[in-house]
Amino acid sequence: MVDYAGQLRASLDAIRREGRYRVFADVKRHRGQFPAADHVTPEGAKPIVVWCSNDYLGMGQHPKVIAAMHEAIDLVGAGSGGTRNISGTTHYHVELEHELADLHGKEQALLFTSAYVANDATLSTLAKLLPGCVIFSDEKNHASMIQGIRHGGSEKRIFRHNDVADLEAKLKQVPRDAPKIIAFESVYSMDGHIAPISAICDLAEKYGALTYLDEVHAVGMYGPRGGGIAERDGVMGRVDIINGTLAKGFGVMGGYIAGTRDLCDAIRSYASGFIFTTSLAPAIAAGALASIRHLKVSSLERARHQERARALKSRLMAAGLPVFQNQSHIVPVLIGDPVHCKEVTDRLLDQHGIYVQPINYPTVPRGTERIRLTPGPHHTDAQMDYLTNALAELWAACPASVGRTGKLAAE
Repeated sequence: MVDYAGQLRASLDAIRREGRYRVFADVKRHRGQFPAADHVTPEGAKPIVVWCSNDYLGMGQHPKVIAAMHEAIDLVGAGSGGTRNISGTTHYHVELEHELADLHGKEQALLFTSAYVANDATLSTLAKLLPGCVIFSDEKNHASMIQGIRHGGSEKRIFRHNDVADLEAKLKQVPRDAPKIIAFESVYSMDGHIAPISAICDLAEKYGALTYLDEVHAVGMYGPRGGGIAERDGVMGRVDIINGTLAKGFGVMGGYIAGTRDLCDAIRSYASGFIFTTSLAPAIAAGALASIRHLKVSSLERARHQERARALKSRLMAAGLPVFQNQSHIVPVLIGDPVHCKEVTDRLLDQHGIYVQPINYPTVPRGTERIRLTPGPHHTDAQMDYLTNALAELWAACPASVGRTGKLAAE
């Protein structure tokens, strides 16, 4: 007989031995007071400050978003009732897709339950609809893009991160008449790097490739109306397909693609990840719609967000902490050991009321374990000073051999 339970336990034990077993923190946010929250444990609830939320602008707490969701529930109820093909297309979904298409200057947009599903479904379906397609993928692309490319079964070429020379060298190896897709991100969420979108579009035009841009960590936060890095850089019209999320800058839930009418129609008609999935609840669509409409006309949140990110980076660097240098809002601090990374975040939470999650393999390569801080518009100078002092205290407790032992010095 197969010892199923034993094999599962052995797999979990292997992760524990590496020090990268993940523990979920039970967090209850305070509406209207973000980033304040409670950490709920069997011993009770303790106040904390959240420093790792992807609700970058705090729009999940915005009065307009909350009011829109309440109104939608009062008007139409809770769930959508089915897939988009059966009964899950409501007027909220239609309005939201129109708003997203307008945001990105595209003919059409198509909603999914998450940006992960949107990437997986779209890339895999395109590979099947374009026989002989070769997909060129940045080596640091998100797992959802890698999964979609794998599911599509097409030939893939991985190019060095943000390296247009390497990308061109690989494009040259493929016949010009072969279908090609260049898949990349605008903001890479773990390092905070920003892609050279214009230069990649130049290559796409030169070699006859489609461009597929994941703007998940940029929509809502960059550009005059929150259209992302492509809007900020004035190249949105040169990108063929844009993937985005409603769960980060817009503060709600869901994902989407935007492109030509035929592209969205083809994905709608062929992608099983779209066809067979119940659509977003109308209240979620209504909340996302309110968030997008607000951020199209309000730049206050974006400006404050960028200023807060700069302020935190400046404080951490002044304290001598190993902050990754980048031009985005992401603030990664290198630790380089999974056990040490977990211990740092545990001490921050237990001793200082600071909530930040360890980022370990497979999210980042082994040896580059880190904490990833996401300052938002509502983080105060006092909270930043407190965080910086707590981190400096922990770093001072680190022995020189920390990379080998993964242990902090005893207090």
